[in-house]
Amino acid sequence: MRSTGRTLDRDLARDIALVCLADALVGVSFGAIAVGLGLPLWLPVLLSVVVFAGASQFIFIGIVGAGGNPVAAVVAGLLVNARHVPFGFTVGDVFGRGWLRRLVGSHLMVDETVAFTLAQDEPRRRRIAYWTCGLGLFAAWNLGVLAGAFGGRAIGDTDAFGLDAAFPAVLLALLLPSLTDAAIRRAAAVGVVVALAATPFLPAGLPVLLALAGVAASLPRRSPAAATDPGSPPSPEAPERLPTDRTTP
Repeated sequence: MRSTGRTLDRDLARDIALVCLADALVGVSFGAIAVGLGLPLWLPVLLSVVVFAGASQFIFIGIVGAGGNPVAAVVAGLLVNARHVPFGFTVGDVFGRGWLRRLVGSHLMVDETVAFTLAQDEPRRRRIAYWTCGLGLFAAWNLGVLAGAFGGRAIGDTDAFGLDAAFPAVLLALLLPSLTDAAIRRAAAVGVVVALAATPFLPAGLPVLLALAGVAASLPRRSPAAATDPGSPPSPEAPERLPTDRTTP
């Protein structure tokens, strides 16, 4: 604790506390929505402990609550969490040695913990930021979900408070920071069109999976015209061709 206090400065501790508070509020809405959809109280609580991934949890209860196939809900959640694979390569050094630390550290790996870790320069500060943020978020999220589940059962109709809007709002909030990239905008647009077109004809959950076809729209495309464009700069490997004087032999 002494070393943690020396490494975790006041500004970083404040930022982590604010993120934990925001996640706790989202957790309250998740628990209330899950119970409001008719799911048993233990389900959102168990999901939060075992899965601990807000976007995947929202997708799961959204699909299951709408009567969709639970298998499709699990697959959709796994695909959303596929981003954790590159996360592991970038922050794997903070876990330390031992399979237990790596197991717990991997479970605490969410967007916020990775963001705080990557913002630190020193290895020691990276470790402190990761574990402090991860453990704090885990506690805040689960307490929020538990409070929301009990509150949702007491309220009954969560739609009257507009809590059902939290699910699309969370997904939109995750997407908005990436929309500055043209490839991401193409992927999002194609995904929206595919999902909207498939929703009237397919069971709940499948349109979400089909929307992943938008990922193909974000792949880099090579334009053949660029190679033949006379206005394009010459390749650095190719020697510069000097103009020839046709009047000289």
